[in-house]
Amino acid sequence: MNLENLVTDLIKIESISPKDKGCFDIIEPILNELGFVSERIDYKNVENLYSVYGNDGPTFCFLGHTDVVPTGPENLWTHPPFSAKKVDDKIYGRGAADMKGNICAFLKALSEFVNTEENLNFKIAILLTSNEEGESDDGFIDILLDKLIQRGEKIDYCLVGEPSSSEIVGDTIRIGRRGSLSGKLKILGKQGHIAYPEKIINPIFLVSNIITELKEKKWDVGNDHFQPTSFQISNINSGTGAGNIVPGELEMDFNFRFCSESTSEGLIEEFEKILNSHDIDYKVEWNLSGLPFLTTKTYFVDLVIDSIRKVLGREPVINNGGGTSDGRFMPVMDAEIVELGPLNETIHKIDENVSLKDLKDLSKIYLEILKKIAISNS
Repeated sequence: MNLENLVTDLIKIESISPKDKGCFDIIEPILNELGFVSERIDYKNVENLYSVYGNDGPTFCFLGHTDVVPTGPENLWTHPPFSAKKVDDKIYGRGAADMKGNICAFLKALSEFVNTEENLNFKIAILLTSNEEGESDDGFIDILLDKLIQRGEKIDYCLVGEPSSSEIVGDTIRIGRRGSLSGKLKILGKQGHIAYPEKIINPIFLVSNIITELKEKKWDVGNDHFQPTSFQISNINSGTGAGNIVPGELEMDFNFRFCSESTSEGLIEEFEKILNSHDIDYKVEWNLSGLPFLTTKTYFVDLVIDSIRKVLGREPVINNGGGTSDGRFMPVMDAEIVELGPLNETIHKIDENVSLKDLKDLSKIYLEILKKIAISNS
């Protein structure tokens, strides 16, 4: 398998969430040729590819996604975002690091393992989705996992291919993630002429003190596994377009990344308590897209760390920061979850890129992980 060619082919596909746009059409034949049994399990606007090799023993699953975030202003890219331009050791393009390159690294490891391993004593699954980056309205893999559970299928060990590495490949793994709670706040004021302040209620003024209080509040102090819960505002929109009119409403998008010391119910209660203390007229819509999760079993975590140590000679640290991933849905399987992938320095940014050497090193680590599982089950 030519790793570089495969990475290039996938990056050239403009698979912006929630669309796969043909990535599966490239990946599925590779898996089928290796002896995997593949199926497409689609619903709502999301596409999923689920492939399994083997019949007996515990199930190891590689979890990934083929969708990418939008490019942003394409004129700011040094190379067109879907050109997959190679410069020295790096391939540039949206999705290079998050996470088409890593899917290819795992496929390369699979091809080497399956072609040399006889009498496989565990099952290998690969689960790819087209909507990890998008909105829940389009569908996430939680519905797919429910279907697998109804069919009596179990995933024991889950390797999530998210870009976890910080400075050098393999220096960081994740065994948990914080939860994500988003909201859309609408503050209702009273529109009117800017010259008659006694006849208007300016929602921009109303929100200013609220933002200060929300920014300064300590929601929790975190714990040994997670940093403290954070509150961030992503967008504020108000105004009528006219310079002499005070708007009648304001909308604010915000998000909590919360650790296991807080609950979504508690955060909602505290947030609305602050709003009510300011005596304003408001509406708020909530969207819980993921709860905190943490792998507490040690077998698979230790196995991944040992594999990194053997291949690269380095000891990874465990850091459970960052955004959410599809690993948050795996606790329903009681799976042991570890995230290991390339550098996250350029993900979601202009000029996203991935190092081919890093992908080759990751492929070697993945191959070692597969070998260790085989040995431990013999």
